[in-house]
Amino acid sequence: MADDGTEAELIALAAAWAEAIVANDAARIAAFVTEDWVLVSESGVSPGHEFLAMVGSAELTHSAMTAVGETRVRVWGDTAVLTARITNTAHYRGRRFDADEWTTDVFVRRDGRWRCAVSHYSRADDRALGPTSSLRGDVAATSAGLLSPERPRRPP
Repeated sequence: MADDGTEAELIALAAAWAEAIVANDAARIAAFVTEDWVLVSESGVSPGHEFLAMVGSAELTHSAMTAVGETRVRVWGDTAVLTARITNTAHYRGRRFDADEWTTDVFVRRDGRWRCAVSHYSRADDRALGPTSSLRGDVAATSAGLLSPERPRRPP
């Protein structure tokens, strides 16, 4: 783990990035990612520029994005990996999607600046959490009333 303030810097960066996503500001979002940023989900690999175009056209909007529990940060030189459980509410072509997902974001430091190169999303499953997990209670408290029982598939 980094002990030079890098971990705190990355956590703050991730929070600011989430704020840009909820603001539905494609230009602000783009400032947090590399030019070749990709998103990986159960649907496969999608170029980040497609996500940015959907946000820019208002075809895709977000109204909420919340980290559940602590974000895990690991830093190796100019590469960092952030893993967190995230709940979010999005609207794609007018249809609401409530998501509860594990996310892994790979950041690279170029010219002294951290930017995300890869974002991976996996549907969260409370059954996968062991009985001693501290997240179980947090998830129940955070997502109560926010998440539909059956989450539709994430928009492309």
